[in-house]
Amino acid sequence: MSLQSIIQAGTKVWLDGVEPNDVRKNRARGITGATSNPIIISEIIKAGGLDEQISKMLETGDDDSTIAWKLTDYLVRDAQEVFRPVWEQTKGDDGYVSFELDPLLEDVQNPTPRKEAVKKYVELAKKWSAGHKNRMIKVPATDAGLDSMEEIAANGTTINVTLIFSERQYKIARDNIWRGAQRRKEGLENFKSVYSIFISRVDVYTEKNEPDLSKDAQGKVGLLNAKELWKMNKEFWADKKLRLKQEFIFASTGKKMKWQADDYYVEALVGSDIQTNPPATNEFVASNDKQYQRTVDQFPPKAIIDEIYKKVDMNKMEQKLMEEGTLKFADPQKALLKLIGEKRSQLTTAK
Repeated sequence: MSLQSIIQAGTKVWLDGVEPNDVRKNRARGITGATSNPIIISEIIKAGGLDEQISKMLETGDDDSTIAWKLTDYLVRDAQEVFRPVWEQTKGDDGYVSFELDPLLEDVQNPTPRKEAVKKYVELAKKWSAGHKNRMIKVPATDAGLDSMEEIAANGTTINVTLIFSERQYKIARDNIWRGAQRRKEGLENFKSVYSIFISRVDVYTEKNEPDLSKDAQGKVGLLNAKELWKMNKEFWADKKLRLKQEFIFASTGKKMKWQADDYYVEALVGSDIQTNPPATNEFVASNDKQYQRTVDQFPPKAIIDEIYKKVDMNKMEQKLMEEGTLKFADPQKALLKLIGEKRSQLTTAK
């Protein structure tokens, strides 16, 4: 089975989704973790999968925001139960489900002052991680998110740093988390952190903004960026003598451009750490008969690498992708709240 060949090569494959049926189907295939976000929750609501839960919450007088967070918590808890045996078998090294903190803290149309946002991230991380052994808390690599990570890590929370595009973001996140981890009262026995590098969005950016790149270099920038940071992460943690692995998550692995194969990013990142793939991508991989082999440490030819670093301004790229990423971060939460308001009207009228 093709998916099994990826797992056997050393990759932990996770699902970018928490729809209960999808979670169970993918767990049966060998997938060992999952992640949630407002878009995922919205899709489940649109399909009618949460009408019963919403109706009960309406009876208790919950507002739209409260319902959104209760539904997210419900779905993540459900997925956590499915992956709990993995967490137990690996003694905390796998089997996690990620829970994203409030994206509205990064709403550019209604900005939260940086210090206030930092304080809120710390509070929310405590709230949503309490009592959950195999829940990761997703904190974005924004200014406020990065500022909050030391304190969140010091409190014993397992962090999934999301929205990473650059070496700068990765290093700040990693160093802040490591400082916080060393302040933990309980020590480092159960310290785990992961760093989600967004890949395909980089290649969409270069295709649009770097037309001078050769055909051979286009579509390679996201992969080169991810592999360089993956390697850097391996080197940093190598001498820390930690029980659990501090890993990279290869995220944004779905096909984005017409010329790409459905498994373009999956195939190029086999052999280490974690791939969090969209349901359709995992479906494609599971249904073909390809045997995947380790590729994560295979880099483009030197000429391509030199061209990329000569022509692509990484700082400019990070700035632009963070502008877009922050919008994509907050807007889906607004859409989720709007959708719940519509569901409120539908379900109330139906009664």
